[in-house]
Order: sequence, then C-alpha cells, then structure tokens
Amino acid sequence: MSCFLRKSLRTQGLSLFLHKLVENSSESLNILLPSSSWFWCRHLSHSLPHNTSPRFASNSVPSASHANASLQIRFWASEAAAATEPSTSDGLTVQGILAYNWTILDENDSDWKSHATAIAQSIHLIKRRLQWGKLKVRLDMLSFRLNKADLWDDPVQAGKISREHGSLLGKMKEVNALEQELLEHIDMIKLAREENDADLESESLKALLNMRRNAKEKELEALLAGEQDSCSCYIEVQAGAGGTESMDWAAMVMQMYKSWAQRCGYKVTVMDEMPGEIAGIKRATIKVDGEFAFGYAKAEIGVHRLVRISPFDSNKRRHTSFAAVAVIPILGDGSTHVQINESDLRIERFRAGGAGGQHVNTTESAVRIVHIPTGVTATCQNERSQHQNKASAMAVLQSRLDQLEMARQAQLNVQHTQSLTDITWGSQIRSYVLHPYRMVKDLRTNYEVSDPDSVLEGDLDGFILSYLSASLDKDDDA
Repeated sequence: MSCFLRKSLRTQGLSLFLHKLVENSSESLNILLPSSSWFWCRHLSHSLPHNTSPRFASNSVPSASHANASLQIRFWASEAAAATEPSTSDGLTVQGILAYNWTILDENDSDWKSHATAIAQSIHLIKRRLQWGKLKVRLDMLSFRLNKADLWDDPVQAGKISREHGSLLGKMKEVNALEQELLEHIDMIKLAREENDADLESESLKALLNMRRNAKEKELEALLAGEQDSCSCYIEVQAGAGGTESMDWAAMVMQMYKSWAQRCGYKVTVMDEMPGEIAGIKRATIKVDGEFAFGYAKAEIGVHRLVRISPFDSNKRRHTSFAAVAVIPILGDGSTHVQINESDLRIERFRAGGAGGQHVNTTESAVRIVHIPTGVTATCQNERSQHQNKASAMAVLQSRLDQLEMARQAQLNVQHTQSLTDITWGSQIRSYVLHPYRMVKDLRTNYEVSDPDSVLEGDLDGFILSYLSASLDKDDDA
C-alpha cells in the first residue's frame, strides 16, 4: 500500500471520528462560537465520508449546541496538532531519527539514513540555538498583544511588536518547513523502493544531500538570533597602558578589523582617529556596514593582549601591550531609544589633525559633540566639510547614547562599558603571542591557532564562531 493511500485512509478516519464526536458531544458543551469556528465546521462537513451527513447544512447557520461542540473540538484538534510532531507515513519523526543514532557518513555516500541523521542533528542544533521553547512562548505572547483592540494607539510600539512577531514567526516556519521537507523526502525514498523506481530514489537522495548542505548554513544563521545581531555596527579601539607600544598595538588591532570586515564583504568607513605621538593610535572608530555585522563583531568586545619583542626598544626586550575593543550596534531610525535635544549638546569645532590636503588643516572642519547630561563625546574629522563631520559625529553619538540606554534598561552589551574601563592584566579576552612562541588563544573558549599572522590579517572566523557557540551553550546551561 503506497504512503499516499495510507495518508488518505487516515484522513478519512479522522474526519469520521470528529463527526461522531460532534454528535455525541453536542448536548453537553456550552461554549460561545466565534465566526471563525463556523467556517471551520463548514470545511469539516465537506471532508466527511459520503455516507454520513453533517448535522446542519453547509449554507445554514448551525444550532447553538452543535456550534458549541464544534468549537470545543476545534480547540482539541489544534492542541493535538501542536503537541504532535510531524512524521512520515510510518510514524518516523525527527526525534526518532536522532534516537536511532545512525552513523553519519561522508556526503558522497548514497546512504539516506546518513543524510537524514545529519539533517536531524542540524535541526536539533538550530532549535537549541534559537531557544525553541522560549521562542514559542514569546510568539504566543506577541500574538496575543497583536490581537488587542488598542494595539495601534501607540503606532511605534505596535510596529515594533509586529516586526518582532513577523521575525519570530518566520524563524519558526522555516524550521518547521525544514522538518517537513526532510520527512517528505524520506517518504519518497521509501515509496521509490517499494515501486522499484530508481530515478525517483536518486532524485530524493540528491534532495537530501542539498538539504544537508543547506542545514549547515542555517546552523550558522541560528547563531545570530539576537535582536540587534542583524545591524551594522561601530567598532572602537582604544590603546591601553604601555605608551607607544600600546598605541602601535591598537593600530594593529584596528587594521585587523578592517581586513576582517573587507573579507566579509562589509563596507568600512573611518569615523574618528586620534594618532599617537610617535606611532600607532590612541583611539579610533570605524563604521562597519552590512548584514549581521554586529552579530559577528560582538564576539570581539574586550581587552586584547600582545606579547612581542618591541620594535621600539633598542635592547630588544619583550613587551606586553593592551588594547580595548568595543562594538556598538547601529539600530536605525525606527529603533532609536534616545531623543537628543539640541540644548543638551556642546559642539566644538577645531582644525583636523594628521595628514591632509590644502583645505583640511587650514579650516576648522573637525567637529566634536559632547552630550552634556551624560558626558558622552563623539568626534569626526575625516570629512572635508564641517557639515559632513557634524552629521557623522551625530550618528556616532546617537549610537553611543542608544547603547547606554539599552545597557541601563536591560543590561544589554554590558561588556561595552566594561571593556574600556580596565585595560590591564587579568581583563583580557585574547592573547596574541609573537615571542618566545607564536600563538593566538581566546581565553574564553580556549580556541587557539598557531599562525598569528593570518589572524592579524583578518582571519577571525574561527574565534568568532567558537565564541558564539560557547555563549549559546552557556545560556542553555543557565
């Protein structure tokens, strides 16, 4: 018997069971019927077997007792559907595939069980990273708020709720579709073997292989499920204790992030830079434009430590230098938390420093903006026009104030404020050792590589992914 025939019989049996349940329960239930339940009952009446007739005509209004019974069954059916996992025609579920613990072979092996197990593991990992249970609870709460009559009394809040609901619903549908597609391909393979259809089996195996590869990509996407992860960001680097050594190290760190961003295809813009007296930089800020820039770059927040033979020491002694990194999401106009009043700003204009042309160093084109209530400062001197510098500095100031507000309200990105306060021993997140041996090690995850040059040239993906994975595991344990 083919899987399609078995599904058809199960559907008919369910319809007959629900019809009899309506008849038997009609006198005892007393629940008000919303209009949507009436349409559900009409749909049910069309799916009943031909030798049974509904208790009311499809074009007439049902009696209160039958309507009440139908509503109760609709509730039971929806609860049962939510509690029942999707399965193949013979009852195999994604959890069942994991329980069998089939061996995962190389992608080139034509073993459907191997592909199915790899995909099932990816689905399980994606759900864990998305915090599936919390996601469903949050989605139910947002759905309830969207149905409130006074939702659009506050259009800004309503838009925020609607966007979050759509985002979470999209993630849930995507994972559910992945599960359903896996089970359908397994059904097709089993059907092909029953019918001795080699072409159908081959096509289904290819589809499973493509799913296996796509599922790996979705694993990475699931690492970036935070509210601000999809935003662009600012990356700030500040030299720590150590004078010229640390300033030179800060310049190396900033160049490392520029190279990383360019490798990822992001647009990089220098917003502010204060050069050191002899070499390097005292501090600098760059803007990284691109999807999920903040989601990835947030793994770099903290103090970075360098150990090397100093190029500035004539005695060739070993020195230790520190630089702090902060990452701030660019939330955009629709998500801004802080309204800036002009009366709260002190705007200072001065001549730009560093290398420049005939115009840059002769006019007061550089701008420094101070937010008086908080003391937060933003500077820009890289544009030729004072107006452009002011606009860029305002954008940086807005993002910094938004970051402080988020930290105050929900204690988000606390590392941002901490990373720039104690740039000394014991506070580093990563060590870059160039002498007496060569190694870069992340002290949070113990991930390490023995090629510091590649890391300083922007190869940070291994460190970022290991930190994001470890962070999710830590949240799960908590």
